[in-house]
Amino acid sequence: MEIPFNITLLTIATVACGIGAQVLAAYLKVPAIVFLLLFGILAGPDCLGLLHPNLLGSGLEVMVSLSVALILFEGGLNLELRDLGRVSGSIRNLVTLGTLITLIGGGMAAHWLGEFPWPIAFLYASLVVVTGPTVIGPLLKQVSVDKQVAALLEGEGVLIDPVGAILAVLVLNIILNGNADWLILFRDLMVRLGVGTAIGVAGGWLLGFILKRSQFLSEDLKNLVVLAGLWGLFGLAEEIRSESGLMATVLSGMVLRAASVPEERLLRRFKGQLTVLAISVVFVLLAADLSLASVVALGWGSLFAVLALMWIVRPINIWVCTLNSGLNWRQKLFACWVAPRGIISASIASLFAVLLTQRGITGGDSIKALVFLTIILTVFLQGLTAGWMAQLLGVTSKSATGAVIVGSNPLSRLIARLFQERGESVAIIDTNPEACEQAEREGLRVFLSSALDHSVLEAAGLASMGTFLALTNNGEVNLVLAQRAAEEFKPPRVLALFPQEPQANAPANNSKIDRAFIADLSLKDWNEYLSDGEVKLGVTQLKSLGFEFQAAHLQALIRAGELVPLLLERQGYLQVMSATQTWQGGDRIIYLLHDPKPKLLKRLSGASQSRLTLETHPAVEEVPIVAPVLEPVLASDKIDEEEKVLQPPVSR
Repeated sequence: MEIPFNITLLTIATVACGIGAQVLAAYLKVPAIVFLLLFGILAGPDCLGLLHPNLLGSGLEVMVSLSVALILFEGGLNLELRDLGRVSGSIRNLVTLGTLITLIGGGMAAHWLGEFPWPIAFLYASLVVVTGPTVIGPLLKQVSVDKQVAALLEGEGVLIDPVGAILAVLVLNIILNGNADWLILFRDLMVRLGVGTAIGVAGGWLLGFILKRSQFLSEDLKNLVVLAGLWGLFGLAEEIRSESGLMATVLSGMVLRAASVPEERLLRRFKGQLTVLAISVVFVLLAADLSLASVVALGWGSLFAVLALMWIVRPINIWVCTLNSGLNWRQKLFACWVAPRGIISASIASLFAVLLTQRGITGGDSIKALVFLTIILTVFLQGLTAGWMAQLLGVTSKSATGAVIVGSNPLSRLIARLFQERGESVAIIDTNPEACEQAEREGLRVFLSSALDHSVLEAAGLASMGTFLALTNNGEVNLVLAQRAAEEFKPPRVLALFPQEPQANAPANNSKIDRAFIADLSLKDWNEYLSDGEVKLGVTQLKSLGFEFQAAHLQALIRAGELVPLLLERQGYLQVMSATQTWQGGDRIIYLLHDPKPKLLKRLSGASQSRLTLETHPAVEEVPIVAPVLEPVLASDKIDEEEKVLQPPVSR
């Protein structure tokens, strides 16, 4: 018996499939687009028959247009302009020269391999020049990569979408009208981009002005004002010049971000949630609207054309456009690998298929099928392997080195010197002039300022550092500083020393912030131990054989307050130890061991001026079961116990 469908049930089923795909992707830690496509195809008429997007009629086009406008606005709102500055030349090349390379290369592949006529081949190429933020954004959230690479891919995805959409319309006009006057085409391109730019910049400034001056509006109402405003800007631009609305939404988001409105974080969170819903619904509907028979009918030639686009045209595009970018070959290779297509390609291809069919031009359904084949292959092949490829090439954000440490005290300076001895960049920030002078005397780079100052963090290099550590005497301040750093700079590792009082528990649960070292560290006590020379610096490598005994003994010393693990080296990377760190066999742990001496002995030996050496405390050697645990060598092949000494800060 045929089950009756209506728009209400279609909407409910679409949202359920979309959110279900998002939940499953989050659980399995894979890009959500993979399951959105899979769920859409399975629920479509060709499989289970649960979704029939044709019931929406022209409403599907309206939903797609408004959703794309929202997605691009959110992409512009989230663009990190300071990160774009490092790769701005490459992004400019990708949006201009790269678009031309993809258009020519994709057209040649579709014609020679897919056996499409030249006009249809170039129409396909114009549809796949875009690498939309609908795929890139969620993908980079799942796969944390180097900031330069992430900025390059995100900037390309957001900025090339409107350019690609306008280019596709121009190519379609050539096919429909036979207009091949390049001067007229270039003029139309510039007019559309100009209209979108003017409306986007003016609209973004106006939205920022309203948000700053309208204090009587609640935060929730301000979010809705922005939503209505961006759709209004999109509609106005489209009314003045078709296909200029996408550029208007992108630039309005970028301008609003630059306006630094007080509610920016709440606004970005609200728009991010709407974007997830929009992506979920639109991708499922477009995938359900796909005819699998038309994809199968393309043949092997079309498959090879898509593979040529991925593995020949894209690498040529990246290597040419990033020639003088300063990116290394690993970063470039990852950018070559990751270029999935998204909603823009799918939605415009669906629209063009209808227009070509209405004009009696064959190839509309084939174009749509080939574009969806491109989306499926790029999403599945590149999306599912992006994390593995990032690790293989060593371009994950976890591989970022260096540290910015807030608070100049004996313990923080010791940690800074350990990083510095490894050749990693370190910066210390403090508001105490005397503490800063002490750090300078120890050869450390120091900033006399507040860590709440965004420009200071930027000058310290936090945008490219691997670690942010807040280590002042005030735990609540440490937590606030860590939260700001995590939100504004997003370093791979954010740690802070903060208390365990109930009022601190809620923010401490933020997965972006880890408690430094151990749960109950007394910073004051250990700074005094360091100043008085009552510590020894040691390192141990946890062996796979006897790992449980080694770890248990170290944990016993930690609980007794005699040992503090400072740093952990794993797979060649040095990182600050966190209280929730799980140890593994092969880890190297650098620690401080409390080694009190009688006052008279300290005075006779000149402890206040002694140098801190890497050695094992005798009390540990007396425990037979863990005698081999603590080794008097630092976690570096070039460090020797007799040569490697660290001068502890002198108490002043």
